[in-house]
Parts: sequence; C-alpha cells; structure tokens
Amino acid sequence: MMRALILGGTADASSLAATIARASIDAVYSYGGRTAAPAEQPLPTRIGGFGGVSGLADYLRREGITHVIDATHPFAAEMSRNAIAACAQTATPLLALERAPWDKTSGDRWIEVADVSSAVAALPDSPARVFLAIGRQHIAPFGSRPQHAYTLRFVDPPGQALPLPDAEIIVSRGPFTLDGELEMMRARSIEWIVARNSGGSGARAKIDAARALGLPVIMITRPLLPERPRAESVREVMAWLGHRTCLGA
Repeated sequence: MMRALILGGTADASSLAATIARASIDAVYSYGGRTAAPAEQPLPTRIGGFGGVSGLADYLRREGITHVIDATHPFAAEMSRNAIAACAQTATPLLALERAPWDKTSGDRWIEVADVSSAVAALPDSPARVFLAIGRQHIAPFGSRPQHAYTLRFVDPPGQALPLPDAEIIVSRGPFTLDGELEMMRARSIEWIVARNSGGSGARAKIDAARALGLPVIMITRPLLPERPRAESVREVMAWLGHRTCLGA
C-alpha cells in the first residue's frame, strides 16, 4: 500500500500536492514551520521539524511511508541531507522535485558567490539601495554593512527588529510579475539585488527586472548535495509513483 510524504514549502510542492490529491493517493504534506501562515494543502498536513535524521527515519517507519518526495526549497540543504540519510536508513525510495537553476543570459550582470558571507563581501563599500531577496533566515550577516539601505520582502511580518539600521519591509506572497518587480525597484531606486539561485518561474521576475534595468545581481549558487534521483516536473513525479493519469501539471 502506497503512502507518500511530501517535504514541501514551495510552489512546486503545492502543485504536486494538488495532483496527488486528485489521484487519491494516500499522502502527507510536511511544512518546515518557518512560515506563520502556510498555504493550505489538499492533503493531511504536518508542521515542524522531525528531529534530525533519526527522527525522520522513525517517522517514516511509524507512519508507514513508502515514498518520499523532497520538494523543499533548493537552499533547504539540511532537510534535504536528512531526507537522503533517513531514506537510506529505512530503504525508502526518495525523489527530489527540484526546479532547474536559472542560467545567466545576455544582459545579466551577475556576480556569482558561494554563500551568504560571500554575498555580504560582494556589496560595494559606498552606500547603496539594496533589494535583499534571500529570506529572513539569512539577514543577520548583512548587519556588518549598515551603510546600505535595504529593501526586504517576507511572507509574514518579522516578529522582531531586524539587525539592519535602514530597512524597509514588504510583506507579500509570490509569485510576482515582471511589471510588479519593475515598479517596486523603480519606486525604491534599487541599485543592487542579492538573490539565491532558486530557479523556477515563481521568483524569476526579479531577475528579469534586474536585467531590464541593468542592475547588478549578487547571485548565491546552490549548496552541494549528495547525488539523488531527481525530477523537474510534477508529471515526472507522478510517473515515478506509478500514476500516469490525473496529471494536472
């Protein structure tokens, strides 16, 4: 009897959950718990961590999980590594639903860096207006560059003061449009963008807007993960699960 676990939190994961629900597959959707008001899912949902590799392995055994789909954010490296290890321990098939990263194209002014600390170092010394599009978990290191005026965008209002003396917060949930991103950047006179190469279409508009405006983008490359089976579409995941019908995405 099949029972799938979706490690979610992305638009791709939500699309997969909708397709799995239409196919009447027994499945559980798991949120990491970083968002205060996560989007509702058409599947039974759990919120919060598992307690590392051993906790996730125990959950897979206890809940009778037969298949795991890692559809977390491409930068949720710890969760992805835990899933690889727990599935290996329990002999549970694992598939990553992983969007392809963005490719640099003509007109892009990317400065590619390996991590957040390198992104901080890549900012100019002179004061600039910076759109910091990397999520709230990685803001603190930019406190060492207090001369800049930062614009940040979160799904939820921050629960505490940010470690940035000059910061404007936009509370909004994507996906975002090119026109909307152009308007936002022009209205705030954005000069630099810091982003993670998350790939996909839902967050791409800011990259297209930066190209249109000729703005430099400090692009953080994805963390390296152990090799694992992967798919780039819901259709591929459904085929992996043995369901070639009900493919709505």
